[in-house]
Amino acid sequence: MNPAPRTFCSIVALPVRLLCLAALPALAFSAPAAMPDGTNAGSKTYTLFMGADLDVQLNKVDYHVMDVSGGSFVIKVDGKDRLVPMYEGPVSLRVAHSLKLTEASAAIADLKGERAYTPGNDPVRKYMAQQGQAVASQAAMDIAEWNVVFAQRMTNANRKAADAGQEGGFPAGTDLSAAQRQLGATYAAALSDFGNNSSLVGKMQSEVDQGLFDAMDISFQVSSERPLNSPYVVVVAQYRERNTPPGALHSWIYAKALEPIDSKPRTVRILQGGFPQGFELEKFQVHLYDRGQELATNVADKRVPLTRDEAFQYVLIDYVSSHKGASLPATPAMGKLPADLRTRLDSGQLTQRFFVKVSKDGLPVEAYVDESCSHKVDDPYLQSVIQDIRFNPALEKGRPIEGIALLKLGDLRM
Repeated sequence: MNPAPRTFCSIVALPVRLLCLAALPALAFSAPAAMPDGTNAGSKTYTLFMGADLDVQLNKVDYHVMDVSGGSFVIKVDGKDRLVPMYEGPVSLRVAHSLKLTEASAAIADLKGERAYTPGNDPVRKYMAQQGQAVASQAAMDIAEWNVVFAQRMTNANRKAADAGQEGGFPAGTDLSAAQRQLGATYAAALSDFGNNSSLVGKMQSEVDQGLFDAMDISFQVSSERPLNSPYVVVVAQYRERNTPPGALHSWIYAKALEPIDSKPRTVRILQGGFPQGFELEKFQVHLYDRGQELATNVADKRVPLTRDEAFQYVLIDYVSSHKGASLPATPAMGKLPADLRTRLDSGQLTQRFFVKVSKDGLPVEAYVDESCSHKVDDPYLQSVIQDIRFNPALEKGRPIEGIALLKLGDLRM
């Protein structure tokens, strides 16, 4: 059975299928021209996109990645957070792609992803290092030549003093024969490949032509109108090794915690080695999360902007098709609680149970304060909040029917 959409959340994970919204049957309701928060009902404020969920396997059990902290994945084991370090040994990861529906979004600009070199494998860096060795070789030769000259001068001075019957007043200096042997050795080094710049350039060009890349270099700028306080990025790429068939693909999954993101673009760069030399990059995707929830971005795969009505149509039809033959009560499905909810209501109202009559189309008909539905909610503010919520309709053997949904506003995520 396909998984049901998550109950009343800003992001809804859906099975991997993309319905054509233009072909969906129209639901039997008319939305208000404007929402309580002032949003135009025709605005495409929702986004349907292909997202990714990560699972970490421990002891043959898969755990959903809830967050990324530093260099560790955060999972829940027995109801408690547990950190799984990324770089302290192999981590078994699985990525599941699914359609997600969200109002939360972020902008990614200047996205670039290409093969690169680790510092030790970079032909240009190696050339510069070897060129430095050539400079050092030339310096050593200059010193050796000076040592020979100095040793020759000291030897001649001492010889003249001896011929004049004087005591040698000059230091013996460097042994002339030893200085000459050292000079010969430095000449040989200077004439080798390390001292031959044209040979070094040729080697560098040969390595560049081979394209022995062993790293991935990904960079982009990210911003969000809504502040993201605990963001992280996940990169999912497919590559194949050098000289292997096109279908012989490997997957690479990389996660990195980011600094908080706001409306000012922030530059993110990822340079990661460990790839087989000369690998071929097939494709890559960037997924952005905040506190474990994925956000829609302008580079998301299968991205479709939707109005609130279109988004609810998708959720409703997917819910019914995912529960064929099931009999279930009505439940909250999607909505947007006003930002001033907790300041307008007291704690008793937030935890109070309301009973909402829900149509077979998932729309709230009337709200009551008692289970027998004899006393209506008479607070205009509460009425407006509840009317802005959309519901999964009650099902009878898979068929949508009218029903009663239990609602606690304090349990709903804003």
